[in-house]
Amino acid sequence: MTLETDLLTLNQKLDALSAQVAYLTEQARIAEQEREARSDLVDTAMPIAREAMDIVTRELEEVQEEIRMEDLLRLSKKLLRHVPQLEMLLDQLDSLSDLLETIGPISREMITKLTTLMEELDNKGYFAFARGGTRLVDNVVTSFTEEDVNRLGDNIVLILNTVKDMTQPEILSFVRNTLLLAEEEVSKPVNTSLVSILRQMQDPDVRRGLALTLRVLRAIGVQGANGQPVPAKS
Repeated sequence: MTLETDLLTLNQKLDALSAQVAYLTEQARIAEQEREARSDLVDTAMPIAREAMDIVTRELEEVQEEIRMEDLLRLSKKLLRHVPQLEMLLDQLDSLSDLLETIGPISREMITKLTTLMEELDNKGYFAFARGGTRLVDNVVTSFTEEDVNRLGDNIVLILNTVKDMTQPEILSFVRNTLLLAEEEVSKPVNTSLVSILRQMQDPDVRRGLALTLRVLRAIGVQGANGQPVPAKS
């Protein structure tokens, strides 16, 4: 029994030793793979690092006369002192980015509506009218001197009152009807004989028109004489 026990113990120790050897072998294999991976990484990164260093060196050579080491140190210290502010600024940029993502669809919809509105205004001729109005204003500005503008300012109230009187509905209707009738009558043949004129004088409307014309001519004559407006008669 003692021999069998010793053999069993020896077999257990051999199994444990085999397991340890297998574990160590596996660890050695893993370590070798990691070493090879690090070696490959170093071989790959070294050319990139050397190229980056060459670029940095060339760039620094261009500004080495303008930048001193104490300037870089002072900038580094300032950056370190303002790390909290920089973090706050980055947080604000993140918030702004979120805000832009939120309002992005709304902005696109507003731009689409604005574009549609601008197209409708263009089709209706608003922009063409504005361009024509710009040329009109330019012509007016270039046609008036400073003295003309000053006189216009002195008489602007009188001008506006005159325009207001001229834009009364009855005045506009009278002028429009008169123009339409005059255009119609001008197209007709005219008899200038004395008999025709005397016959027209028998028309009450003709006599009324002559009376009104003479009244207007009298008012024009009076104003031309003394420069004062004639009071309207009821």
